Amino acid sequence: MESSTTPGGRTRREATRQKLYEAAVTLIAEQGFSATTVDEIAERAGVAKGTVYYNFASKSVLFEELLRHGVGLLTASLREAAERTARDGGSKVDALDAMVRAGLVFIDRYPSFTQLYVAELWRTNRAWQSTLMVVRQEAVAVVEGVLREGVENGEFSEEIDVQLTAAALVGMVLVAALDWQAFQPERSLDDVHSALSRLLQGRVSGRR
Repeated sequence: MESSTTPGGRTRREATRQKLYEAAVTLIAEQGFSATTVDEIAERAGVAKGTVYYNFASKSVLFEELLRHGVGLLTASLREAAERTARDGGSKVDALDAMVRAGLVFIDRYPSFTQLYVAELWRTNRAWQSTLMVVRQEAVAVVEGVLREGVENGEFSEEIDVQLTAAALVGMVLVAALDWQAFQPERSLDDVHSALSRLLQGRVSGRR
């Protein structure tokens, strides 16, 4: 196994796998999983076909690992947003708001992956469905943790359904961001975050 490192500190293999992830997600978003070949992924990544199989046993394994990798990045960004808010002395609402923004930043950076992820959530016949459910729950669990802490300290009502509310918040960010990119690309990230922040903080009513 290769162990030399790149200037950024990553191993050469990690850098290669990142190229393959990026190539696969772009191609699959453009033409679908079935229509995308390993040859095309290798060509787009700028590596030999054998390199794909050296890193991943098959195209399906590559895509499953891609889902793990992408949702893992999203989960890490959500967790960091919550932890940073806690270090700064912010409230649990502030933490949720920071997580909304972190989610938007992630989606803005990885739009093709987000499109694939949302599309795969609706499929039930994929070999990687169980993996997708696991990594999805890992992301939602970060939001659940903040909500539970808010309930425990009295910031949120004990009547809220933590699991459903967490899933709803994650879903809100995903759908709003995809709508933003597809139909309202002229809006800035700050503009979209501001709108979702108002919803989160219950400031959509005209009454003061």
